Amino acid sequence: MARLADYFVLVAFGPHPRGSGEGQGQILQRFPEKDWEDNPFPQGIELFCQPSGWQLCPERNPPTFFVAVLTDINSERHYCACLTFWEPAEPTQEAVCSEDAAGREEEAAEGGSGRLSPGTSGPPGQLFAPKTLVLVSRLDHVEVFRNSLGLIYTIHVEGLSVGLETVVGNLLTCTIPLAGGSQRTISLGAGDRQVIQTPLTDSLPISRCSVALLFRQLGITNVLSLFCAALTEHKVLFLSRSYQRLSDACRGLLALLFPLRYSFTYVPILPAQLLEVLSTPTPFIIGVNAAFQAETQELLDVIVADLDGGTVTVPECVHIPPLPEPLQSQTHSVLSMVLDPELELADLAFPPPTISSSSLKMQDKELRAVFLRLFAQLLQGYRWCLHMVRIHPEPVIRFHKAAFLGQRGLVEDDFLMKVLEGMAFAGFVSERGVPYRPTDLFDELVAHEVARMRADESHPQRVLRHVKELAEQLYKNENPYPAVAMHKVQRPGEASHLRRAPRPFPRLDEGMVQWIVDQATAKMQGAPPAVKAERRTTVPSGPPMTAILERSSGLHGNSARRLEVVRNCISYVFEGKMLEAKKLLPAVLRALKGRAARRCLAQELHLHVQQNRAVLDHQQFDFVVRMMNCCLQDCTSLDEHGIAAALLPLVTAFCRKLSPGVTQFAYSCVQEHVVWSTPQFWEAMFYGDVQTHIRALYLEPAEDRDPSQGWEEPAEEERSALDVASEQRRLWPMLSREKQQELVQKEESTVFSQAIHYANRMSYLLLPLDSSKSRLLRERAGLGDLESASNSLVTSSMAGSVAESYDTESGFEDAETCDVAGAVVRFINRFVDKVCTESGVTSDHLKGLHVMVPDIVQMHIETLEAVHRESKRLPPIQKPKLLRPHLLPGEECVLDGLRVYLLPDGREEGSGGSGGGPAVLPAEGAVFLTTYRVIFTGMPTDPLVGEQVVVRSFPVAALTKEKRITVSTPVEQIPQDGLHLRSCTFQLLKMAFDEEVGSENAELFRKQLHKLRYPLDIRTTFAFTQGSAHTPGRPPRTTKDKGPSLRTLSRNLVKNAKKTMGRPHVTRKKYNPPSYEHRGQAPEDQEDEISVSEELEPGTLTPTSALKPSDRMTMSSLVERACCRDYQRLGLGTLSSSLSRAKSEPFRISPVNRMYAICRSYPGLLIVPQSVQDNALQRVSRCYRQNRFPVVCWRSGRSKAVLLRSGGLHGKGVVGLFKAQNTPSPGQSQADSSSLEQEKYLQAVVSSMPRYADTSGRNTLSGFSSAHMGGHVPSPRARVTTLSNPMAASASRRTAPRGKWGSVRASGRSGGLGGDVGSRLAGRDMRGPPQANGAPPDSGFLRPQRAALYIIGDKAQFKGVRPDPLQQWALVPIEMFEARQVKTSFKKLLKACVPGCQDFESSPTFLRSLEDSEWLTQIHKLLHVSVMVVELLDAGSSVLVSLEDGWDVTTQVVSLVQLLSDPFYRTLEGFRLLVEKEWLSFGHRFSHRGAHTLAGQSSGFTPVFLQFLDCVHQVHLQFPMEFEFSPFYLKFLGYHHVSRRFRTFLLDSDYERIELGLLYEEKGERKGPQTCRSVWEYVDRLSKRTPVFYNYMYAPEDTEVLRPYSNVSNLKVWDFYTEETLAQGPPYDWELAQVSPEPPEEERPDGGAPQSRRRVVWPCYDSRPRAQPDAISRLLEELQRLETELGRPPERWKDNWDRVKAAQRLEGQPDGRGTPSSLLVSSVPHHRRSLGVYLQEGPVGSTLSLSLDSDQSSGSTTSGSRQAARRSTSTLYSQFQTAESENRSYEGTLYKKGAFMKPWKARWFVLDKTKHQLRYYDHRVDTECKGVIDLAEVEAVVSGTPTMGAPKTVDEKAFFDVKTTRRVYNFCAQDVPSAQQWVDQIQSCLSDA
Repeated sequence: MARLADYFVLVAFGPHPRGSGEGQGQILQRFPEKDWEDNPFPQGIELFCQPSGWQLCPERNPPTFFVAVLTDINSERHYCACLTFWEPAEPTQEAVCSEDAAGREEEAAEGGSGRLSPGTSGPPGQLFAPKTLVLVSRLDHVEVFRNSLGLIYTIHVEGLSVGLETVVGNLLTCTIPLAGGSQRTISLGAGDRQVIQTPLTDSLPISRCSVALLFRQLGITNVLSLFCAALTEHKVLFLSRSYQRLSDACRGLLALLFPLRYSFTYVPILPAQLLEVLSTPTPFIIGVNAAFQAETQELLDVIVADLDGGTVTVPECVHIPPLPEPLQSQTHSVLSMVLDPELELADLAFPPPTISSSSLKMQDKELRAVFLRLFAQLLQGYRWCLHMVRIHPEPVIRFHKAAFLGQRGLVEDDFLMKVLEGMAFAGFVSERGVPYRPTDLFDELVAHEVARMRADESHPQRVLRHVKELAEQLYKNENPYPAVAMHKVQRPGEASHLRRAPRPFPRLDEGMVQWIVDQATAKMQGAPPAVKAERRTTVPSGPPMTAILERSSGLHGNSARRLEVVRNCISYVFEGKMLEAKKLLPAVLRALKGRAARRCLAQELHLHVQQNRAVLDHQQFDFVVRMMNCCLQDCTSLDEHGIAAALLPLVTAFCRKLSPGVTQFAYSCVQEHVVWSTPQFWEAMFYGDVQTHIRALYLEPAEDRDPSQGWEEPAEEERSALDVASEQRRLWPMLSREKQQELVQKEESTVFSQAIHYANRMSYLLLPLDSSKSRLLRERAGLGDLESASNSLVTSSMAGSVAESYDTESGFEDAETCDVAGAVVRFINRFVDKVCTESGVTSDHLKGLHVMVPDIVQMHIETLEAVHRESKRLPPIQKPKLLRPHLLPGEECVLDGLRVYLLPDGREEGSGGSGGGPAVLPAEGAVFLTTYRVIFTGMPTDPLVGEQVVVRSFPVAALTKEKRITVSTPVEQIPQDGLHLRSCTFQLLKMAFDEEVGSENAELFRKQLHKLRYPLDIRTTFAFTQGSAHTPGRPPRTTKDKGPSLRTLSRNLVKNAKKTMGRPHVTRKKYNPPSYEHRGQAPEDQEDEISVSEELEPGTLTPTSALKPSDRMTMSSLVERACCRDYQRLGLGTLSSSLSRAKSEPFRISPVNRMYAICRSYPGLLIVPQSVQDNALQRVSRCYRQNRFPVVCWRSGRSKAVLLRSGGLHGKGVVGLFKAQNTPSPGQSQADSSSLEQEKYLQAVVSSMPRYADTSGRNTLSGFSSAHMGGHVPSPRARVTTLSNPMAASASRRTAPRGKWGSVRASGRSGGLGGDVGSRLAGRDMRGPPQANGAPPDSGFLRPQRAALYIIGDKAQFKGVRPDPLQQWALVPIEMFEARQVKTSFKKLLKACVPGCQDFESSPTFLRSLEDSEWLTQIHKLLHVSVMVVELLDAGSSVLVSLEDGWDVTTQVVSLVQLLSDPFYRTLEGFRLLVEKEWLSFGHRFSHRGAHTLAGQSSGFTPVFLQFLDCVHQVHLQFPMEFEFSPFYLKFLGYHHVSRRFRTFLLDSDYERIELGLLYEEKGERKGPQTCRSVWEYVDRLSKRTPVFYNYMYAPEDTEVLRPYSNVSNLKVWDFYTEETLAQGPPYDWELAQVSPEPPEEERPDGGAPQSRRRVVWPCYDSRPRAQPDAISRLLEELQRLETELGRPPERWKDNWDRVKAAQRLEGQPDGRGTPSSLLVSSVPHHRRSLGVYLQEGPVGSTLSLSLDSDQSSGSTTSGSRQAARRSTSTLYSQFQTAESENRSYEGTLYKKGAFMKPWKARWFVLDKTKHQLRYYDHRVDTECKGVIDLAEVEAVVSGTPTMGAPKTVDEKAFFDVKTTRRVYNFCAQDVPSAQQWVDQIQSCLSDA
C-alpha cells in the first residue's frame, strides 16, 4: 500500500525580496509540517505552481489545473497537482506591484481598451492575486488529484458545511494498493466517492490519451522524428500555451519509449526562472510555455516541437538518424492505418456507409501497440547476446553489442548503434537482462510473436488485427474494471469564480490536520506490511535472432561452392599438397570477403587443433597465417561477426618450430589488425569466456562441454547460460549461508583466473615480434592514448601517426621497447580494472593482478626476442624475379629496384573494370628510379591473370605530388608504408613497399626522387646529361675546329651588350642595317639604352676580342631562327639593304632587341611599323609589363590585318592616354613622354594598314574625324568552313545578337564583354536570331565604322575608360583566368581522371569531378576569345592581344588565332614553327611553369602549354581533315614538354637559352646521331621511319579559316588524360614502346603467307592502336614486309603514300565525278627527285607517266582508261619500281661476318642515301638483294677488330663495326683507305638524316 498524497501545500502571492515588479510564491501552509522519513519535502514547489511567474491580474480568471513533475536526486518522480484560483489582492500586495500595474495600465490605455471585462466583480482599480493548492504525490493519478483539489476549492467557494481540515487530513492519510489490478473506493468525508484502479502490471506506463493527442497535434512524421531524437539522446523541447498539454505531450513521448526508460532530465513544465536549464549539455525532454519562445530561438542543438502550431524544427547541426528500413516505412504505414482508417477506403467506388473509429483512449493504446511491435522487431533476439558474468550474489549481465549488430545485419545502421550505446539501453539490460523476474507484455512479444510479425509483414489487415489485440491488452492494463460506478464529486457552480468570494481561503488548523495524520499512521503501524506479491519466472529467450533485412552480401554471396573451395584449400594445406593449395589460394582469399567463408575457415581450422596445439611446417604456417590475415583485414574494430573472436583461440594454437626450444606462434604474424587494440573487443571476449566457464560450473559433469568451444552457436547447446542462471536464482534463497558463500567464491575465482588468462592473451597480440616496429603499435589506436575506450581513437590516431612514422630511427631501441612494454601494461591494466570491477572481483585479487601484469609482459618480451632472432634466420620465401625495365640510351639507374606492390588507383581499367579484361592490378614487382623516369615493372598478384608484365612509368620531371601513405599489401593484407606519386602526365603510382624494403631505403628513394625532380641547376637534368655520358664502345666524333665555338660566341653575346648597342653592325650579305635609324639617334638615347643594358647584366661588361665575329654570328643565327623564317614567309619584312624597298613596306624587321637589352623575354628580331625608329621603342616598352611592347606576329594574307601581342599595360599607358586630355602639357614628365611615344606607336600600327595608310601623316589621335572611319566597307568574306552539318552553313550566314562575344567571364559560364564595348563591337541594330550550338557569330555584325585596331586586355586595366568615337582603336576588356586558376583547375582535373582511391561510392562521379575542375570552361573561354579575334582579323581590323604579362594567356590566344587563320600552321612544319616562334622565342616561361628546378618548386606546375594543346586537340576533333599531324603528335608534345628528355622546352626565354649556349648548338655542334637534343629533330627522325605523327585524312581546303564550336557541350575530354597502357607504359618514348616481348616479324618461317597468330587484346592492358593499327598503316607495313621478302630495298612510307595519293588524284580526273582533287593532296618532299615511268602495260595497253618535282606540286599527264590506275596493292607496288641505278649513292665490295657461328663472306654493298639503306648482293650484277641494313636504326659506326675466320692479308685498321638497335655488323674492307671511305660515307648519310 502507498500514500495517495504525501504533502498538501497552500502557496500564495508574495512580494519579491529585491523589490522588483514581479512577485514570488510564498508557502502559506504545508501539511504535514514534518517531512516524511521516506520522502522529504520537494524544494522549489512555489516556482512550479506558477511557471510563468507570479503576477497580479486586473480581472478574476477561472481556476486552472495542471500537473508538474519534479525529479529528486534518486530519480524518483514527484507529481505536483496544482489548482490555481484568484482572490482580490491585499493592500500590501498591491503596494508592491503598484509600479508594475501602473506600467500595465499605461500599456492598456495605449492599446485603446481597458483589460477589465464588464462582468468582472470588484471596483475598477482592484487587482487579483493568484493562490495555488498543491498536492504532492509519488503516484500518477491525475484524475483523482483533479477531483480532490476541486473538492477543496468547491467547499471554499460554495461555503459547504464541511471542515476543510477534515478533507485535507483524509486526503493525506488515504492509502491505495500499488499495482496488481486492484481497485479501491475512497471518500474525503464531503459526501464524495472516487474509485481508484491500479494497473495490472507496474512496468507498463499509463498514458490515458496523451499519445493519441500527441499524434493529433504533431502528425506521424514529426512524432517519429521526436521518437528517434529521444532514443538517440538529443534535446527535445515542447512549446505550448497550455501547461496540461505540455505535461501530456511529455508523458506521451515517454510512453512511446517503453520498454526503454528515459533517464535524462525530464521536466514537462519548466518555470520561467529556470530557462537557463535549456543550455545544459546533457539531453533532456522539457516543456516550456509558448510565451517564452523568443528565449529558445538561440538554442542551436535543441529540437523544438510546437504543439499549438504542429511543427517540429530540427536545427541544421543536428542529425536525427531514422529507423532502419524497412521498419521506418512499415511503422509509418501502420500508424496511418490506425490514425486515419478512412485513408484505405478513400478511393473506393462504393465506400462502406460508416467506419467505426476507435475512441480516443483506444486509439492511444493502438498507437502504443505499434511502437511496442517496433521495439520487439528491433530488439528481437537480444537475450542471445547477453553475457552472464556473475549469478551470485547478484546477477551481473553484459550485452554483446557488436554481435547483436552483426547478426541483425545492422552494422552500418546509425540509429541502432546510437540506441545500443545510450543510457536508456544500459538501463534496459540491467533491468530486463535478469533471467529470473516478473515478466510483462514486452517479454512475451519479443519471445513469442516475432515469427508472427515477420509473417504478417505483407498483410496490412493482419498487422492491424495484431495491433488491436495488443491495444486491448494495454487498455485492460490501465482499466482492469471498466464497468465500475463512476466518481461522485461536488463541483462549483457555473461562473462561481466571478462571484464575490465570501472571504479569502482560510488558514487551516495545523493541529487538527496533524492529529488526523497521526491517527492514521498509528493504525498503519499496527497493520501487517503489505508485500507486493511478485510472480517471478524464467524470462523466455525467444528464437535466435535473424537479420532485419535479408541482404545478400553483393558479389560474395556465400554459395556452397565458395565454402567448398575454402575447405579444400585448408585440407590441402594440412595434407601437405602445397601446389594444389597454392592454386586455390587466390580464390580462397577472394571468397574470404564473405562472412560465411570466414566463419567456415575458423571452424575448419578448429578441427585441426589437438590439445590446444597444432605444430605446422613453414609452408603450412605461411598459408594459415595468410588466410587468417585475410580474414581479419575486413574485421572492424568491434568484430561484429565474431571472426576475430573465433580466431583468437587459434592464433595461440598454430605454431612452428624455429629451432630446438624456440616456437613461433601464429599470433606474432597477425598482430597488425585494429581489432586487437580495441578495448570493447577484449571485454566482449572476456565476458563471453567467463559466461562459458560459469555455466560449466553449475552444469552437471555429464552435460559439461569443452569450454574452448565457446564460439559455437548457443542455440545448439542444451541449456543456455541464462537458463542455468535463472534456475540458480530460483534456488538461491533456499541455500544455506555456507553454500551461498562457497558459490560466490567459486564464481569470483573463475573470473579471476580468466582475467589472468586474458592478460596473457592480450600481451601475445599487443607486443610486436620485432620491438623496433613499435611505431606500428603507436599507430594503432589502442596503445597510444587509450585514456578513453572509444572507437573513434582507431580512426583518428591512424592518420596522425603516419606523419611521424620516420622519427623512430633514434637508435635507442631499449628505450623504445620499454615504451612498448609500458604502453601494453597500461592497456592491460585498464582492461583488468574495468572488467574486474564490473565482475565483482575482490580488491586483494585485483591488486595481485596489477602486480602480475608487468611480469607477464616482460616474460613474453623475452620469449619474443628469441623468436625474432630465429625467424630472421629462416630462408626467405622465394619471391618473383625482378623484371629489369628497358632504358633509353643515356638513361641510367639511380636506385635499383625496390620491391613494391602497385595498387589500383581508381581507374577502373587497371583493375579490369569498364575497359574489359582481368584485374591486372594489384601487381607485385619493383620500382626503379632512373635519371629520366620512375618505373614500375612487375606481374599481377592474381596468378589467374597470367604472365602479363605490368609497366607503369612517368618522367621524374612530371611528378606533381608525393605523399607517404600506409596501405595494406594485397596478398598478406599487412599494413605497410607506401608512396603515392602523381604525375602531370596522368600516371599515378600508388605503391606499398614490401616488408623487406626498410624504411631507410624508402626514405632514400624519396630523397633521390626529390633531388632529381627539383635539381639545383637546369644543366643537371636528363636533357643535358644524357648526351654527355657516351655509351661504351662509341667514341665521340671529332669535329674540325672552325674558329671560336658557337657556345663561347653565344656566351659573349650577352657580355657585349654595352659595346655593341650604339654601333652599326657589319655582317654577311644577308643583312645590312639601314643607317638612317642610327643617324636619328640622339646621344642621350644611347646613354639611356646603355643604362638599361647595365641594369640587366651588371657583371658581364668585360671587353672581349671576339666582338665582331660574335656579332656576325649573332645576326646570322638570329636570321635563321624560326621567327625570321616565318616573317619572311608572311611578307612582314625583309633584311634587305635597299632603303627604297624597305620604305615601301609597312613593317620592318628591327634588330633593336638583338642583345636582349630592351626586353629579355622577346626574341632578337622583332616586327615593328616601318615609321617607328628603334630608339623610340625603348620608351614605348616602359609602358608595358615586363617591357613587352606590342609587336606584330602575324599578318592575314587576304585582309592584310595584323595580329600583335604585348604584355599588359602599366598604369600610365593607353589607359592614361584615354583618361587624360590628348594635348600634352608643356612641362612633360618622362612618363608622359612615354605615353606619347606609345600613342605614336599605336598610330603607326594603324597607319601601316593598307586601307588606313592615307591618314598616316597625323601623329595624334585627336585629329581623326569620324568621317575617316566611316568610309570603309568590309571586303567580301572568304568562304568559311564549319562542321559538316547543313545547319552550320546556314547558321553562319545569319547575323548574331548583340552580346554574342560574351562568355569570357571568369566567374560564370557566360556573360557579355561589358557594355562599354557593345557600341564598338556589336553594332547597334542587331536583329538576327541567336546562333545555334555556340557557333561563332557572323562577321557581318561588325559595323561599317569599325575600329582599325582592337586592343584586347584585362578588364582591370580598362576600368573607367570611356571609348571616344574619334579614336581609331577600341578597347575590348575581357575577363580571363589567371595562371593560378589554371593550376588549381589542373589539380582537380588530375584528381578526376586519376582518382587515386578505389572508393567509388563516396567519391563524386567522374563527370561531376570534371565539371568541378572547370578545365573545359577554361578551354571554352580560350577558344571563344580566339574565334572572336579571328573574326576581327578576317573582317580587316587589326588586333592587339595584351593580357597579363604577355607570356601565358596571350601566347595561348595568339597561337590559336594563327592556327585557326593560317593553314600553314596546321602542317607538321608549320606547327613546329608556330611553337618555336610564339612559345619559345616570345618567352613562355616553360621552366617556371613546369617547376623545373628547386627554385621553382614553390610555384608548382601550371600547364599553360598543355592547355593550348588541348585547345588544338578540340579543333582537330572538329576539323579532322585540316591538320597534317595526328592527335598522337599533340599527345607526344604534351608528354615531352614536361618530361625534360629534350632541351627544347627548357628555360624561360631565348636569352636564357643563349646564356647556356643552347640556342644554336642544334645547328652547330652535333655529337653524332645517337641523342636527339631537340624534340623536333626527334620527330623528324621518327617521321621518316613511321607514319605515327601523320594524319592520313589530311586534305586541306586552301585559304581556310576555321571557326570551331566552343560551347562546353561541344568539347570532349582529351583521351591523353584518361588512357593508359600497362603493357609497356606511356607510348611516347618510341624506342621503349617498340621493345616488344614477341618475336619480330622477320623471324617468321619463310614461304607463303605469314602464319596467323591470334592474340588477346585487353583494353585495360594493351595499346589498342598498336595492337590493331589502322588499315593504311597496316598496308604500308605489309608493303615494307613484301619488299623485304622480295629482296628489294624497302622504300620510305612517305614516298609510297605520296604516290598512292597522286594516283588517287589522277584516277578522279577523267570525268568530273571523281574525288575532288583537294581531297588527297600530295605533300611534296623538298629535295628534288624524279620518278620514272611507273606503269608499263595495263589491260588496254595504255601508259601513264608521272613526274614529281620540287617546284610544282604535281605535273601529271594521263592517257588511258580509269581502270588502268585501279590496281591491287601488289600491282601498285610494281608500278612504283624505280630504276635501281638512281638510288646507288656509293658501292663496293666488303667482307661481312655472318650471324653467330657463320664465316666471313665478300659481298657487293650499295649505300642508298635516298632510301637511307645499306643493301648487299652476292655479286655486282645480282639484281636480288640479300639483305638490308636500315640506317635509321644505326646507332654508331666504330673501328673494329679482326675475329676468327677473318681475311688474313688485310690490315687491322680496315675493320669497322656498324652498331644498330638490333645487332652489331662486322665489316672488313680491302684496304685501310677504302675502309675510311666507307665509314665517312655512312657517317655523312647518317648526319643528313
